[in-house]
Amino acid sequence: MNLVVFSGPPSSGKTSVIMKTIDALKSQNINVGVVKFDCLYTDDDVLYEKAGIPVRKGLSGSLCPDHFFVSNIEEVVQWGVEKNLDLLITESAGLCNRCSPYIKEIKGICVIDNLSGINTPKKIGPMLRSADIVVITKGDIVSQAEREVFESKVNSVNPTAITMHINGLTGQGAYELSTLLLDEKKEINTVKGMKLRFPMPSALCSYCLGETRIGEQYQMGNVRKMDLEDKKDGK
Repeated sequence: MNLVVFSGPPSSGKTSVIMKTIDALKSQNINVGVVKFDCLYTDDDVLYEKAGIPVRKGLSGSLCPDHFFVSNIEEVVQWGVEKNLDLLITESAGLCNRCSPYIKEIKGICVIDNLSGINTPKKIGPMLRSADIVVITKGDIVSQAEREVFESKVNSVNPTAITMHINGLTGQGAYELSTLLLDEKKEINTVKGMKLRFPMPSALCSYCLGETRIGEQYQMGNVRKMDLEDKKDGK
């Protein structure tokens, strides 16, 4: 089975891109399943079910969605193997733009949209910078010049990735993406022992453990303070 990890900012069009790509894969008689990771709520699994796509969803609740992803990915892979899938796609929430659930030797795809702002690529961390493929959506809403400028910003952040434009409504470009997802050399039946491409954020403080009171006396663990001192003499 091949495993592919999709991530990207909220509402960037991940689900639409995945649906259109699966349509292209189905025409090639490829058996595809999806596992959707999110925080508090998602009904994307209903869309996949209506399309006849095997799907499971996981809600992280109070946990970081990408920490939740890493804690569950092996069980997810085993579910895909039991379903005899040719390709398993996981869709991550990617809410803070910092986390990256990508795994070494597993294809990682970041979906980002043209409407997110010209400087957005610089604000996204490993989720964009360590992706193998960057999919840019909503290009039909902006001008050709804006598309080119946005793509150049993406390329400046991740110059090694394949950059593609896909229309999540019409599916234009989805077939081209589908041809890049399967690789016989990358087939797996487990991810045990594999490593993340980038470490997860380190945050184990009193607030992680349920503290709600504000004040230094209630702050314990990994805490970082801002430097609010006035700078003098140019220092």
